Amino acid sequence: MNVWPFLLPMTSVALIAQAPVPATNYVQEHYAKREVLIQMRDGVKLFTSIYTPKDTSRSYPVMMQRTPYSVAPYGPDKFKWGLGPSRLFMEEGFIFVFQDVRGRMMSEGAFLEVTPHRDLKGPRDVDESTDTFDTVDWLAKNLNTNGKVGMWGVSYPGFYAAAGMIDAHPALVAVSPQAPVTDIFVGDDDHHYGALFLSQAFGFQTFFGWARPEPTAVWPPRDRKFDPGTEDGYRFFLRAGSPDDLDKKFFKGEVKSWSDVIAHPNLDEYWKARNLRPHLKDIKPAVLTVGGFFDDEDPFGPLQVNLSLDRLSPNTERHLVMGPWFHGGWGVPNYHRLGNVDFGSNVSKHYQETIEFPFFMHHLKGAPDPHLPKAMVFETGSNRWESFDVWPPKEAVERTLFFREGGALSLDTAAPAPGSESWISDPSRPVPYTQAVELDVSREYVVEDQRFASRRPDVVVFQTELLKEDLRLAGPIKVHLKVSTSGTDSDWIVKVVDVYPDNAPDLEIQEKNATGEPKHVQLGGTQQLLRAEVMRGKFRNSLAKPEPFIPGQPTPVDFSLNDVCHTFKAGHRLMVQVQCTWFPLVDRNPQTFIDNIGRVKPSDYRNATQNIHWGGDDGSRIVLGVMK
Repeated sequence: MNVWPFLLPMTSVALIAQAPVPATNYVQEHYAKREVLIQMRDGVKLFTSIYTPKDTSRSYPVMMQRTPYSVAPYGPDKFKWGLGPSRLFMEEGFIFVFQDVRGRMMSEGAFLEVTPHRDLKGPRDVDESTDTFDTVDWLAKNLNTNGKVGMWGVSYPGFYAAAGMIDAHPALVAVSPQAPVTDIFVGDDDHHYGALFLSQAFGFQTFFGWARPEPTAVWPPRDRKFDPGTEDGYRFFLRAGSPDDLDKKFFKGEVKSWSDVIAHPNLDEYWKARNLRPHLKDIKPAVLTVGGFFDDEDPFGPLQVNLSLDRLSPNTERHLVMGPWFHGGWGVPNYHRLGNVDFGSNVSKHYQETIEFPFFMHHLKGAPDPHLPKAMVFETGSNRWESFDVWPPKEAVERTLFFREGGALSLDTAAPAPGSESWISDPSRPVPYTQAVELDVSREYVVEDQRFASRRPDVVVFQTELLKEDLRLAGPIKVHLKVSTSGTDSDWIVKVVDVYPDNAPDLEIQEKNATGEPKHVQLGGTQQLLRAEVMRGKFRNSLAKPEPFIPGQPTPVDFSLNDVCHTFKAGHRLMVQVQCTWFPLVDRNPQTFIDNIGRVKPSDYRNATQNIHWGGDDGSRIVLGVMK
């Protein structure tokens, strides 16, 4: 959910900081600015910054973003350094509108975390759909526009874009939800299948979650600065204890959204109300949904928004774009590599120039129809853009990977003879999710070399033989585990990994080494993470009604990993790693069934003997969508 006022995720700040600051402010030279309070139907006024081209010889469409982070800088004589999703929009000329959502920064009203949508609205009932409608209505009546409004947002602003296109004002004709927060218990920033993404959620709330009693241009409060005492996130969270312990030590009950996480350990009405997917019905604006396969915060949201639109809004013009980006990386001017994975071209420039800009130009300014396909997806491994009529692609054929004796994986052969492998999972020594010593979530962990994990005794590894030909995967990865545990609860983490051959060529990157020469990275033997997910075992049958494991009893645990579009090149191997801790990305499961892991006590943690079983009709296996 992290987004800076310049509309790019906080993870992009380092890239921005490296760019030279322009000598003059293009925005100030070409745009006039004013600030207004726009009244909503319940009387609450929302603070809105409006940037209008100084060239008044023609009317302009509106590009709008609604944000919980800030429309800074505040003051009619203080200007942003950039406007729009990319510089193309700023130089083309639009009316740019930025609004603090209710209860945040300079807007009136009370803030709700991921505001629930209300299907039945009285004349003064409000949600993000009505606030968007009322804002667009005011803009249409009070600005010299051409009658058309577009809306976009990344991450949390992506949620407001998605929510705002429901029951939309007729003037709102094009919307782009980008990495939109969509269902925060099932698969977004905070939780995955009920497991708390601890370091992600806690880090976000340390700056975002403090109550704002009255409108302010300064946030967060200066007396609420967070001092962890260390930059080692693994060490910090291991010492900190449970989420409730973190609350008592750092938040002291003053961060409501963190208290809500602890108070609602299961999928109850609180979380169900914050699932936007069922409400994406009969959407009228054209929709461009954007996400990153390597988004460390939310690859789930865009994929789920697209699926919901396919199901509930079949007549809507809708397009999906999925690229090899980190969170918001499509907004970075030059993006061709993440960690040690090079994509062969500037994939963000391609997206900005040939997809995003033409989409809005067509709908807002009447430019020629770019005839975008339903799905535009970047295939990693082969490093090429692919177009599909539907996503996941109907051309993908399901094939099964069977777990086998000796750490083998076999594709589409007969199920092997029964077998199993066991290991000890110790919550006091959890498997780290990254080698990096960082407090914040490492943006690059999603493609990180997993050899540090595969060498641990509490990570079991299965892999194919060397592939004789390219293996192209597209769509979700379905996991069917058969497991047993000596405890009564456990997390199950499955990672799909691309293993490079030992003779893989080195990667030459732009950064220079100490002697000023290009830096070379040895890729031979790299175990590149492609996709991973966690299932909190007690939720294996229902996210609403957890149930314990029966110690020692083989039990099915089924879930899906988010979609991929990737080619395992000939000479590579496909590896699967299975483990029961992934720390501190995921909070530790005590491996003892308790009602609320958010309030776990030190005495609740137990070592557990874990087992994965294969063979027969119901043994552990992975189902892949394979392209020809």
